[in-house]
Amino acid sequence: MAHDASGGEIVAANGTTGEKKANVFARIVIFIRQVIAELRKVVTPTRKELVKFTAVVLGFVVVMMALVYGLDFAFSWVTSVVFGVPS
Repeated sequence: MAHDASGGEIVAANGTTGEKKANVFARIVIFIRQVIAELRKVVTPTRKELVKFTAVVLGFVVVMMALVYGLDFAFSWVTSVVFGVPS
């Protein structure tokens, strides 16, 4: 049976390992080990990177808000021109 880097078994695409399936508790333990192994790979950004990423996200949100506002304004203007302004 093959094992990955976290010590868990590698399961085939159809969900079988070619041998008897482990019980529920063993699979839960394997899952938790794999989660911990993946969390150890996570790199925490520095404060400078975090500020830069936050600025990029906020800038993108502002640009998208402006785009949606512009489209809304344009469509409402076109609608009022085509159908007239109600009295």
